[in-house]
Amino acid sequence: MTTAALAACKPGQEILKFSGDTMGTRYNVVAVSSGQKLDRDALQGAIDAALAEVDTQMSNWNAGSEISRINAAATGEAQRLSPALAHVMAGAQSVHQASDGRFDVTVGPLIDLWGFGADGAMPHIPADADIADAMTRAGQSDVLAISGDTLTKTAPGAGIYLAAIGKGYGVDRVADTLRAHGLKDFMVEIGGDLYTAGLNPEGMSWQIGIETPVAGQRGLYDVVNVSGLGMATSGDYRNFFEDAGQRYSHIIDPARGRPILHDTVSATVLTEDAMLADAWATAMLVLGRERGLEIAEANDLAVVFIDRAGDAFVTAQSSRYAALQATA
Repeated sequence: MTTAALAACKPGQEILKFSGDTMGTRYNVVAVSSGQKLDRDALQGAIDAALAEVDTQMSNWNAGSEISRINAAATGEAQRLSPALAHVMAGAQSVHQASDGRFDVTVGPLIDLWGFGADGAMPHIPADADIADAMTRAGQSDVLAISGDTLTKTAPGAGIYLAAIGKGYGVDRVADTLRAHGLKDFMVEIGGDLYTAGLNPEGMSWQIGIETPVAGQRGLYDVVNVSGLGMATSGDYRNFFEDAGQRYSHIIDPARGRPILHDTVSATVLTEDAMLADAWATAMLVLGRERGLEIAEANDLAVVFIDRAGDAFVTAQSSRYAALQATA
């Protein structure tokens, strides 16, 4: 999870703050107005309208949403996607293909099986046979056929779950709304995924904190300079259970049908927008530091990993991440 550190306002500037509920979490917006004439109520309404539209398109918890309708469609029945959902699915496909398949929007059956879903089941270690069965309904390349704005489910029981990319897309939609109202300096955050534009009130890059990856704590591990980029952090330390001394987190490796077991506990990604940062952060945590760094370098991605080393933590960063921080 990421947190924002805000600076004091300069003379002639006004800090605008908006917040509310969305996508099962909270959104927060901080914008710097430098003399623009803004109707606060109109801007708040525009932000809420943008997020409400995203909910009607992307929410797996809204039975009337576009994605719920597609999930309810029959196997083999081609479904036309709205431009917004087609955009998100194209992003999901690009990250899936570039990440050795470790980003996967069809792992819902596995998440539910391990007890991390929305059905209220208790987390537990399932039987191998049940894992094998759930994997027949998962695997983005195996159970979905996507061509432009058309999607077809090719396996019975397959479904699309956008929790690891939808919040990021929502951030981007709010950022577009702020730009449309003439704002150039702002930060938008939804459930830890964020996008920043321009500069903070002190005329510097926005300062974003990366949490210490320890369960039950809300400490600050590091501060990152971010401007004109999306940022997301994925971690294994908030939602997990333990069995016989082994931690099992909600981060499922789609190639194995099981939670990750490597030493990487947090992965933070900075990229062109929040949607891709959201997806890539999940992919990088599933991959782990070693393979994740290889893929980050191959794709010129800005990534920092935090690994558990006994009672301490060690970090590793990609070349792009180091360059961004050096020039911020």
